[in-house]
Amino acid sequence: MSIERRKCRFTSGSDECAAWHYPGTNGACVIMAGAIAVTKEAGTDRFAQRFHQAGFTVLAFDYRHLGESGGLPRQVVRIREQLDDWRAAIEFASALPEVDPAKLALWGHSLSGGHVLNIAAHHPGVAAAIAQSPHADGPAISRNASRHQKPLALLRFTGRALLDVAAGLAGRPPVLIPLVGDPGTVAALTTPDAPDMSYALDPDGKYSTWQQSVAARSALRTALYRPGRHASRIHSPLLVIACDQDRSALTAPALRVAAQAPQSELVRVPGGHYATYLGAHEQTVEAELSFLHRHLFTPRPTGDVIASQPEAGPHP
Repeated sequence: MSIERRKCRFTSGSDECAAWHYPGTNGACVIMAGAIAVTKEAGTDRFAQRFHQAGFTVLAFDYRHLGESGGLPRQVVRIREQLDDWRAAIEFASALPEVDPAKLALWGHSLSGGHVLNIAAHHPGVAAAIAQSPHADGPAISRNASRHQKPLALLRFTGRALLDVAAGLAGRPPVLIPLVGDPGTVAALTTPDAPDMSYALDPDGKYSTWQQSVAARSALRTALYRPGRHASRIHSPLLVIACDQDRSALTAPALRVAAQAPQSELVRVPGGHYATYLGAHEQTVEAELSFLHRHLFTPRPTGDVIASQPEAGPHP
């Protein structure tokens, strides 16, 4: 089956988010976004194509300030704004002509997996959610990352983050750092499985426009973000994919989410943070498709309450 998709845009705040729309045939829609500063193509293409082949509509979007979406300054991750982007994506997907608004599912990897937890906890209209290697506990992730970095590099990283905060206050361009790097270099992640990122997400080098860097200030926001704390409030079916050797988002916080969410299912796969794109990809896709079919085509009880707003955490 050939993959047919078209570019679309929807409004979020005062800007627009760019998205790929894959029109489906079964009435259900999977809304997707990539990890921190990862564009929709690199972050979702391989999964979106499989979901679409199975009949699902897919809406895969770039957050504001990233990829093809609007918003200045560029390469900045703002938790509250990204949560707003999810709400805007849900509203847009609900209005697609081929989509049943009662059959919306959320999918996210890493930081977006954390956003999925947050949104699902506060948006009871979501029919199902998939959190893949989720960023569930920012402080735990930050402490772990520090153990895989050299002291001098940590000082340099902190200096750049503070310099970037000052740049933002002064209206100057962001101070960018690479998404991944080796210990001793200044990068957002220097954990043992971080170097797998480029090979896992862009093995053929075809996503040439993906800028693999992020504003240094963004790390301050993600380090304090704990969406896993909302797990007990997620009453829609939730699938948690946990990688047993995840050295970046970590395995234990994902397991706690699965234990606390009332309607959770847990799938554990071997490998590091990007195993779902590498050796465990087929196992992961099959588990996700099975989950989606079981929960999007089963009648849900009526009487959902009005959605409350997701908690965004500190917002430097």
